[in-house]
Amino acid sequence: MAGVHLQRETLSCSICLDLLKEPVTLSCGHSFCKNCIKDHWDSEEQRRIYSCPKCRKIFTPRPKLKKNVMLADLVEELKKTELHAAPAHHCYAGAEDVDCDVCTGRKRKAHKSCLVCLAAYCEEHLQPHHQSPAFKKHKLMEPSKNLQENICPRHDEVMKMFCRTDQKCICYLCSVDEHKDHDTVSAAAERTHKQRDLDLSRVEVQQRLRDRDRDVKVLQQERKTLTLSADKAVKDTDQSFTEMMGLLQKRSSDVKQQIRSKLETEVRRVTDAEKKLQQEITELKKREAELKQLSLTHDHNQFLLNYRSLPALSPSTHSSTINVRPLRHFEDLTAAVAKLRGQLQDVLTETWTDISLAVAEVDVLLTEPEPEPKTRAGFFRYSEEIKLDPNTVHTHLLLSEGNRKVTFMDKDQSYPHHTDRFTGYRQVLSEESLTGRCYWEVKWTGRGVYAAVTYKNIRRSGSHESLFGLNDKSWALDCDEHKCQFVHNSIKTVVSDVKVSRVGVYLDHRAGLLSFYRVSDTMTLLHRVQTTFYQTLYAGVCLYSSSGATAEFCKLK
Repeated sequence: MAGVHLQRETLSCSICLDLLKEPVTLSCGHSFCKNCIKDHWDSEEQRRIYSCPKCRKIFTPRPKLKKNVMLADLVEELKKTELHAAPAHHCYAGAEDVDCDVCTGRKRKAHKSCLVCLAAYCEEHLQPHHQSPAFKKHKLMEPSKNLQENICPRHDEVMKMFCRTDQKCICYLCSVDEHKDHDTVSAAAERTHKQRDLDLSRVEVQQRLRDRDRDVKVLQQERKTLTLSADKAVKDTDQSFTEMMGLLQKRSSDVKQQIRSKLETEVRRVTDAEKKLQQEITELKKREAELKQLSLTHDHNQFLLNYRSLPALSPSTHSSTINVRPLRHFEDLTAAVAKLRGQLQDVLTETWTDISLAVAEVDVLLTEPEPEPKTRAGFFRYSEEIKLDPNTVHTHLLLSEGNRKVTFMDKDQSYPHHTDRFTGYRQVLSEESLTGRCYWEVKWTGRGVYAAVTYKNIRRSGSHESLFGLNDKSWALDCDEHKCQFVHNSIKTVVSDVKVSRVGVYLDHRAGLLSFYRVSDTMTLLHRVQTTFYQTLYAGVCLYSSSGATAEFCKLK
């Protein structure tokens, strides 16, 4: 049976999708039913350009059609073979099949429907349509239960025309009646016109599929290269740091942490981009299947009805290709660490900056940073649930609300000793580091609050440099009951002369962008910082000394 099925496809007309009737072969090698290709060329008569429906080759002048005797004999032989080969149980109609309208008793499965007879026929009862000249001009199509949809409800005639003015199928009487002055053509001609648009759309989908497949391969290769480079950098820097002693041991741990953090960030970016591309590929494949299925619809009216409801292809969210920067992974980091072996005195000042900068400059995708959102709803796309770290909280601060809220207490709380705990100012850091794009909001009560972002290696005790904003490791918005000022590296800038009781913070770590907003019914930009962040950042708050004062990281919906 597999061989018979293959022959049927080979000997079928690509226009009517049925076995060839009076087969003719064009000079391009493709074969069609004589009437099918004649009707197709009749629809192109006005342009005087005649094309092959399959390969689109143009013929001028219009070719003369001659019957292909060999193909005709093969078709007849195949009909006889199929009649003897089909098992009896396979011929009867099931619940999902179209019944033959002629069969009595147990209905056989319809093989074709006739648009002229408005009836469905099994293989046996279809034979007169193939053999008798009286049925020569009847139009056969795939079995359908919806043949009545091809009949004009007003005139009870077959709708063989299409009104372009009203974008609907009509019968001949409609074209001389209520559609008299409209732009009308045959349904076949309109199908040909729409088919060209559909073919162009399929070409576009296929091209975009190829582009997305290529982009995915680029991302997969880059992720592999990035990981190998990071692993090699970890190994090389670990070896260099092992040769150092004492103070450099701590720096070795810090560098490995930065590498892994940066690797996680970059791999996540690549994985996210790949996921979006895979989603678009899935959608495009689904769209291609829909377009292909629609293209194979033989019923012109059904085609036009479905074509009209076909949604527009959504624009691509990606450029046609993914570009990758020249290899710039962790090799610079390895060189910077090796250089430290001869500069031990400068580790904590000058050369350490080189190491952090090398990690920060690892960049995979050559893409423009996303613009900062314009609305609060836009910021919510990047909302981050901030939880505070019990190991960093000052003993005069009480954690609550699932570690999202701190309250100033007059008495020390019984926290265990920890080297990360703030002992000078009433401050606390977030548990998780902040990478990529993040947004959060802080609301407060009392005399005032500092809403900040900071490197983790900020001082925890001692001089005033441990306060958020009074060093080069932190950026803070200092809000009290009368004003609001931005503070960094001990430089203060007043940004609002009114109380700001709810602060919105937007961070784009990779782009080096940090923005503070006053959040009320609307969002008002207070201050924006454009810089380069050399380490991962943490959110933090610091409360003025005020009994019962609170600061809470809000749950954003």
